[in-house]
Amino acid sequence: MARIRRKEQTAAANILGVTELHWLGFPDGAVLPDLNLRREISAVIRMVKPDRVLTQSAERRYDRIYASHPDHLATGEAALCAVYPDARNEFAFPELLSERGLAPHSVPETWIMAGPNPKHFVDTTNMMDKKIEALLCHASQHQEPAELPMRMRGWGEQIAQAGGLPAGRTAEAFLVVDTK
Repeated sequence: MARIRRKEQTAAANILGVTELHWLGFPDGAVLPDLNLRREISAVIRMVKPDRVLTQSAERRYDRIYASHPDHLATGEAALCAVYPDARNEFAFPELLSERGLAPHSVPETWIMAGPNPKHFVDTTNMMDKKIEALLCHASQHQEPAELPMRMRGWGEQIAQAGGLPAGRTAEAFLVVDTK
């Protein structure tokens, strides 16, 4: 399964123009928000030194259960812990510096997606076809791929409406957290 998911994610990334992927090697369907995951996300943050981290919400959504896959919830929790306090703290995972040469890095902001209280809406109308094309690369995860475009457009339109965008637009919603 890991080999299939890597192939699918690489294809999706290529469609979106993403050229740098970091594989952490955690088992599909068994990701936990533990210190191991926090350390490896912290390592990537220290390597890449981003100005922004975009991550899943760690809060379960009962109104949109697809946003609450257990791996996504765990990754959201671990990513936020990696942003604050782990990646910036020289005393958290000191082996990242001593063994891998990765100095602490502070991420100024974190964008949390698929959470229950978004405040920032980004119009995605012009990217929706590309988003759907990328999502369809994850063939092993779609039981009914023919329904995906309509479902994604429907969700995107609901999000846009909630964000006050004009009818017919699609959007993604985020909670932007100042993590300076």
